[in-house]
Amino acid sequence: MFVRISALCLLLLTHNVLAQDAQVEVEVDVESTGILPLIENGKRIYKVEQFARFAPQTAADVVAQIPGFSVSNVSNDRGIGEASQNVLINGQRITGKGNDAMTVLGRISVDSVKSLEIVDGASLDISGLSGDVLNVIAEQGTVKGNYVWRPQFREEVGHHWPAGEVNVSGKSRVGDFALGFRWDGFRGGGWGGSTEYRPATDVSFFRDQNPRFAQDIPKLSGSLNRMFESGSIWNINASVDFAKFNRDAPTHYQVPGEPESIEISTGEDEKWHTEIGTDYEFALGSGRLKLIGLYTERWGPNFNELTTQQEGEAVPTGSKFSRDSTQGERVLRTEYRWRAWDADWTISGEAAYNFIDATSTFEVLDSNGAYQIIPLPGASSRVDEKRGESILSFSRPLGQEWSLQVSGGVEYSVLSQDGLTGKTREFWRPKGAVSVAWDPASEWEWNLKLQRKVGQLNFFDFLASVDVNNDNANGANPELVPPQSWLLSANAIRSLGQYGKVTMTVEYEDITDLVEQVPLGPILEAPGNLPENSKRFQATLNAGLLLDGVGIPGGKLDAFVTWRDTELIDPLFGTPRQFNGNQYYWNLDFRQDIPSTPWTWGLFAEKQAKNYFYRLDYEEVFWGSKPFGQIFLEHKDVFGLKVRFAVANLFNSKDRSETVNYVDRRDGPVDYSRDFTLTFHPIYRLQISGTF
Repeated sequence: MFVRISALCLLLLTHNVLAQDAQVEVEVDVESTGILPLIENGKRIYKVEQFARFAPQTAADVVAQIPGFSVSNVSNDRGIGEASQNVLINGQRITGKGNDAMTVLGRISVDSVKSLEIVDGASLDISGLSGDVLNVIAEQGTVKGNYVWRPQFREEVGHHWPAGEVNVSGKSRVGDFALGFRWDGFRGGGWGGSTEYRPATDVSFFRDQNPRFAQDIPKLSGSLNRMFESGSIWNINASVDFAKFNRDAPTHYQVPGEPESIEISTGEDEKWHTEIGTDYEFALGSGRLKLIGLYTERWGPNFNELTTQQEGEAVPTGSKFSRDSTQGERVLRTEYRWRAWDADWTISGEAAYNFIDATSTFEVLDSNGAYQIIPLPGASSRVDEKRGESILSFSRPLGQEWSLQVSGGVEYSVLSQDGLTGKTREFWRPKGAVSVAWDPASEWEWNLKLQRKVGQLNFFDFLASVDVNNDNANGANPELVPPQSWLLSANAIRSLGQYGKVTMTVEYEDITDLVEQVPLGPILEAPGNLPENSKRFQATLNAGLLLDGVGIPGGKLDAFVTWRDTELIDPLFGTPRQFNGNQYYWNLDFRQDIPSTPWTWGLFAEKQAKNYFYRLDYEEVFWGSKPFGQIFLEHKDVFGLKVRFAVANLFNSKDRSETVNYVDRRDGPVDYSRDFTLTFHPIYRLQISGTF
């Protein structure tokens, strides 16, 4: 009820202020003719002035409003590899893994952006890109900055005050620089509980639960770029952040016929993370050579603890799992590009070293209430991988409308683990891709890509561990190998002119050695490779629609829908089932920049299908009871600041889950089942941003 009242008040306020401002003249002017790119030599070129209706303050603000374009996520592929993120800055790929495109764009003042060009990735001389790729042309001038404060307020859960960021960029004698400080995080949780049923004794009871979660991630990052008179280009970027997560989840319950109990689940995870990436490109012979280096390291402790105190008992029962770990990656890569036989050629070589070094402890409370260490073979170990690869690629036009990009090569790796269960293994694997693009200079663009991929392992999967909250464990498995797959993707882009753009992507992936929970013995399990091939089919629709021409002046609707169908052979039953995860997800994001006023309002809604998760000893499904929604109202000039207020969880969605735990395996008797509901009510968000 409270969230409905909040939303109604915001709607009434929106209507009132818009009605008032419609009667007065203000400086903000909203174009009603759409945002149409200039077509030139296969490029779709936008100017910053076309996005004035959104009052952008950074390059990221502009990119977020390009109709039908979405920035891809940072690749989780091994090492640096070929380019994957679909954003370039002045024709240069963004090097690094913690250095994502939106972070880089957020550090660039909108005044520094000269133009934005969308081209087909297969037509570029940068191997690995396909589909729409955005090249942001920016030129730093005098020192400029931007800032945003994003506090969040929640009923009973707690408020998160420090969220926000401040960025500074400009030109110096050394080169163009950008420096940013960002504070991410959240406060989460709610109140509710679960009904537990134990079939062996035919009893059920309610578990009253009030979990609380908190995370803070302060991060300092920066970059320096310099172009020399000789044409050489040098880039360096670096970041350091500290992530801290806390969990406190008390549970009260009483099993029929037994005393009342209180169960306390606590956990903490602290991680420092540093990353330094650099590249230097210069002319050599008839081409250009680029040298790339990456150093990243993450370290810190974590623990999870579960204790139960029963009324009348002096000493609680419980257990605790702790781990202190260091993860690292070092990469050296070289790329040489040249032009010959009407084609752009690239040969690349990469050497990488990945490792994890972990020390873990499993402890159980004894009859005196003191923790005693229980041996857990394979929980403390070092895993590392030395890897090298070489790939040759070329791209060339096939007439005026077609373009082709082909790459192929091989990877060699040595995977090692120490300790009694460890071993050393060597692997050779082929890699490569073929991309074909058709751009007939009309409303349509088509892309087709076939790729041979090698996945990246999570080195924690090699180690034994205990999940004290769900009372299960993973054994050590030194036999893990990276999954490999054939990925076929087709991409169709339809321009709607002044009405926007629609993109449809279809993917089919055939996966060898998919990592899934596998049995190591009668009751022990661990992540392992499935012997049979697994399959994934996914279709995604991404649309950016401008609504001026359909009677909603200043309106814009972004829609995203993805659906997937997967199949693996369950290692326990030997029958097909879906992957862990969900089958579909959608979101709708509407905003209206009211013409001739400084006001904007909008609605957002998202929903995903039920998420399924399987182990050999339990299965769980969790979902949101309703779509998650948000409504906002924004004023673009409050004493020179942009101010937005939003109410989230508009439809009062609740977190739901159903869990079934088995005595030993999912093909045996049930130990207990739980039906869980968590209520968390509205979330209030304030955002104040400005420039200097």
